[in-house]
Amino acid sequence: MLFSDWHSYDHYGLAFVAFFGTLAAVFLIQWVMMRSRWAGWMQSLQGVAPPFMNALGVLFGLVLAFLANDTWSAHDRAMSAVYREADGLRSIGALAATLPEPLGGELRAAAAGYARASAAEWTQLARHSEAPEVLARADALLALLAAPALAEAAGANVQALLLRKASDIRSDHDLRVALSQTHVNPLKWLGMAFLGFLTLVSVAMAHLERPRAAFAAVLLFALAAAPTAAIVLIQGNPFQQPSSVTPAPIVAVAKALER
Repeated sequence: MLFSDWHSYDHYGLAFVAFFGTLAAVFLIQWVMMRSRWAGWMQSLQGVAPPFMNALGVLFGLVLAFLANDTWSAHDRAMSAVYREADGLRSIGALAATLPEPLGGELRAAAAGYARASAAEWTQLARHSEAPEVLARADALLALLAAPALAEAAGANVQALLLRKASDIRSDHDLRVALSQTHVNPLKWLGMAFLGFLTLVSVAMAHLERPRAAFAAVLLFALAAAPTAAIVLIQGNPFQQPSSVTPAPIVAVAKALER
């Protein structure tokens, strides 16, 4: 159970490591410069030009920006999938209103049941899993739409439109599930951490002759980089806090279909 919880919320732990690991690196570099047995050798490296650290800083910033873009892009794609799913259900409900009873009521009830199950799936999405009930509801909706009785009542064109909407809904649901199961890529973040550490070292080396200035410069860079990396990491799953995608559009459609 504990491993399962860690597997679901590992990005929070990695954010903790990124923040405090960066601060630990600052004090490690300061200790090596001032108090370790390598302090004298470090002082012999004076003369590194300050512009040298710009190259590493730019590389670090670019890698962090790419990782942040991946994270927020996943959030935007998940939100778009939710709205498309809700729109597809709304369209099915609107077309069901044109069908004779009891077929129209059955179709609206099937769509509402799917919407309710889909909205209730958010807890599982936060844990990188999916609800089997949603798949069962989707299969039942698709079977109802493919029935010969619906083709007779609505016509082939309307039935084809309804089936296309149901297929789009399943695709958007699958996209949500796939995005919820995306984990932090350790190689990308290790590469960023390595570049960040090298940038800290380069900042310190540019101020070797002034230890207090070196400590201040390294600490300022760490205070800029560590919280930023942590903020990106804790948003690794678009269905978890602090910026969770909301199921409100699907809930609203479910309520409308049940009226």
